[in-house]
Amino acid sequence: MPCFLLLAALAALLGGLDALGPWFHFKTLLAFAAAFALVLSGLDAHAPNGRFGAANRVTLARLALICLLAAAIGETADDRLAWSCVVVATIAALLDALDGPLARRGGLASAFGARFDMETDALLVLVLSLLALHFDKTGAWILAAGLMRYLFVLAARPWPWLARALPTSLRRKAVCVVQISALIVCLVPVIALPWSQALAAASLALLAASFAIDTAWLMRRRHLPLEITR
Repeated sequence: MPCFLLLAALAALLGGLDALGPWFHFKTLLAFAAAFALVLSGLDAHAPNGRFGAANRVTLARLALICLLAAAIGETADDRLAWSCVVVATIAALLDALDGPLARRGGLASAFGARFDMETDALLVLVLSLLALHFDKTGAWILAAGLMRYLFVLAARPWPWLARALPTSLRRKAVCVVQISALIVCLVPVIALPWSQALAAASLALLAASFAIDTAWLMRRRHLPLEITR
């Protein structure tokens, strides 16, 4: 409930921008309601923890901010809206540094929390990619950055070895930070073409390389039983 109230307040605040249409508030709350339903559906993986925990609440707040960004897609693309998106996206990105330490300090780290954080990051990249396209900062090819994670998950259906757990990687985390940061910078009104396009292309190439490295690691182990390799 607090997240819904916070989101409603933020939507009302941004709703004062001339660029936003009458459906902005509805889109924001609808997006968050749908996302929250997905969160609840995976809550069993948080067991045996009996509390949702501060870390997951931070991630939920990030999710609310991302839904706010998603609602901006399709609205009039002016500089005021662009700056608002930059501020909201920056806050959502910075909050990502809090959830992990909070979970470990509170002893509430779980598979659910790790997955929740990862999927929230993936959604942020997708929404930022759509916004970069919406503000004409790059071509439609930038959507590959936002869709890469989801295509990877879909590919694991015909090739189950892609679903093997990957080892913790500083490189993977760094690339995620770079990708999100680059897309946020692309949205800054003073970053115009061709610079925004070049920045987006460089970050996409880095992300693709990271996925290629992980895919190669998984491919080399595709004949091993899934349960013994991490």
